Amino acid sequence: MLALDEKSKDRILTVTVSTPEPGIVAVTIDYPPVNAIPVQGWFDLARAVREAGEDTETHVVVLRAENRGFCAGVDIKEIERFSGYDHLIGANKGCAAAFSAVYDCEVPVIAAVQGFCLGGGIGLVGNADVVVASEDATFGVPEVDRGALGAATHLARLVPQHLMRTLYYTARPIDAKALQHFGSVYDVVPRDQLDEAALRIARDIAAKDTRVIRAAKEALNGIDVQPVHRSYRFEQGFTFELNLSGAADEARRASLRNNFRASTEADEGK
Repeated sequence: MLALDEKSKDRILTVTVSTPEPGIVAVTIDYPPVNAIPVQGWFDLARAVREAGEDTETHVVVLRAENRGFCAGVDIKEIERFSGYDHLIGANKGCAAAFSAVYDCEVPVIAAVQGFCLGGGIGLVGNADVVVASEDATFGVPEVDRGALGAATHLARLVPQHLMRTLYYTARPIDAKALQHFGSVYDVVPRDQLDEAALRIARDIAAKDTRVIRAAKEALNGIDVQPVHRSYRFEQGFTFELNLSGAADEARRASLRNNFRASTEADEGK
């Protein structure tokens, strides 16, 4: 078993729900240092978004995060700490629940992305209605380096098909300005202006008749050409195959070793 950071066992993910302005609900992810979300955290996030949308006083939801980046995906350290497949299955079901909560939220969801948005973060952003990002934001799906598959469904909602395949096979990131060129990111601003950029759009939506906006959200989902729930779960089936074959274990541990080495080298360079 790979040696892991003992401190990570004691951290608790916080999902905070606040109302910065009437009709606008902000759901904030906070799991330092990089928002690599543990199993229970995905379910907590799903519940927060779902309940926000069910509240008739909510007109729009802003999904945001604290810390260095928006989301580093699944907490693979947590998966490695336990034998068997319970935490792998939990992570897959939790991601599906959180991604679905964003997509099915009864009101529009605006994702405000800073720093890195990786793996499961792409699942959240790809299912959002509007995306704004900071100038330092990058988006990527490093799943092939971790022996898992998933979120190609959501990456395909952000970039054209052939670019999606290139980014997926190579695990390369793409920056916010490039996504703005493709129209999937609405606005790119300095990091200290990100919250305000999200609120500007949220105010416009919140000012509309929420009955009409809620109907519009349901209608737009109804005419969506991509069956996001089914296609994502299809992808996840291959993750289970890779784990049963042992390929995923090898890739996951190699990824953790590389991350540890990079972190150590960065600390030594300070």
